[in-house]
Amino acid sequence: MPQVRPGDTVALVAPAGPASPSALDKAAATLAGWGLTVKRFDSVRPVREYLANTDARRAELFQLAWTDPSVTAVIAARGGYGTQRMLDLLDFPALRAAGPKIFAGSSDLTAMHQAIAAHLGLPTLFSPMPAGTFFDDAAAEQLRRALFTPEAVLPGGDPLVPGTARGVLTGGNIALLAAGIGTPEHQPPRAAIAILEDIGEAPYRLDRMLTQLLRSGWFDGVRGIALGSFTSCGDPADVRAVMLDRLAPLGVPILGGLSFGHCPAALTVPLGAEAVLDTRAGTLKTT
Repeated sequence: MPQVRPGDTVALVAPAGPASPSALDKAAATLAGWGLTVKRFDSVRPVREYLANTDARRAELFQLAWTDPSVTAVIAARGGYGTQRMLDLLDFPALRAAGPKIFAGSSDLTAMHQAIAAHLGLPTLFSPMPAGTFFDDAAAEQLRRALFTPEAVLPGGDPLVPGTARGVLTGGNIALLAAGIGTPEHQPPRAAIAILEDIGEAPYRLDRMLTQLLRSGWFDGVRGIALGSFTSCGDPADVRAVMLDRLAPLGVPILGGLSFGHCPAALTVPLGAEAVLDTRAGTLKTT
């Protein structure tokens, strides 16, 4: 995984939902406090209260951030909704020509992770976002470490299916992965360890989305599965039962209880990095 160094320039963007001016100011101050130079491309003029700006403007700002030759990393301020709406407006050949960058974000930004992997072939960071609801001090430290020292050991505590697996990390938010089926970014992973999380989805909805992903062949190349947080998704026992019912028949190791996604002290997961999932040790470790 690439990394940033003190003094590097990072871009703060808002490709999905709006954040308040105070939240954006605090996000920029946090990044600057790590010794980074912050350029803001987070112009927020809410559209229908759930979009940070028009699709065209959000795409334009993301494009400007990524193609700025001084920028090392592009960091999403928050998630929400809207990333998929702007993907077709991006000039991916121009983004590719700008050279490799680091991208960090999660939740709705799962769509951007998929796009960057599919069109640019670059690793990314599935991370807490500095203007997001769950960005506490522990989450901030996890993102800082991932940006500066990419190697990671992520602890889990619930081995659903025992075993060890090695593969490239992929995945993200289940709802966005399912919504991406049939799009240009839908590329079933190969030799992969899938990370999965979600928020506010009842167990039957998680069942439906997992079933859709299964039927599409998305899990065919998955060697192991790491489950993150499922905040406000109902009784955790019911969520666990759905995961076992839908995913255990794949016959791959499954480790639950990892603290990434929509939760306090959220971990940062380096998508595109090779990792080892070990349910006996209860870890997901990049190599």
